[in-house]
Amino acid sequence: MNKLQLTLALCGLIATGVQAEDWQLAKDEAGIKVYLSSMPGSQYKAYRGVITVNADIHKLLALQADVKGSCAWIFECQEQTMLKSAGAENWLYTRFSAPWPVTARDSILHVTTTVAADGTVTRLLKALPEYLPKDKDYVRVSRVDGFWTLQPKAAGKVEVIYQAHMEPGGSVPSWLANSFVVDAPFNTLQAFRQTAEKP
Repeated sequence: MNKLQLTLALCGLIATGVQAEDWQLAKDEAGIKVYLSSMPGSQYKAYRGVITVNADIHKLLALQADVKGSCAWIFECQEQTMLKSAGAENWLYTRFSAPWPVTARDSILHVTTTVAADGTVTRLLKALPEYLPKDKDYVRVSRVDGFWTLQPKAAGKVEVIYQAHMEPGGSVPSWLANSFVVDAPFNTLQAFRQTAEKP
């Protein structure tokens, strides 16, 4: 399979893995737009955050490649470590904080990176909840289907899209779930941009 075929295959996985329809704008603030969509068979909505960052794409990729450091701009991230790396594929373990009385979460993500002919970078996210034994102090996120895309624009700008649907596992109050699907993409993208645009 060549690079083009792999990219097309991953685009197909993205389309089928996050089967969201009828995106509705939920927040438009500080140059960040957050859209939500209901998911068939799930009580949790999918989210899509869109932002333009004034930075070189190589700087953005370096920030995302810094597994431990990226925890500083990922919403509610406590810590993050690389479990395994093989070429364009990475396996990440992340712990997330949660407001009382909700139990903190952890997740294992398989991240596959591709580069299109126009320079757009796509990072496909897929949860592997059984990859490691569960920690009794954390509830394992049972499902994540999502992606990041970084598309270079003119004059040193990059359009960044962060989209995901997840099943957090365990019990989550509706108020927290409804807040998370807006706060996660908005706060993550805002912090990502602030970090990327620092001199």
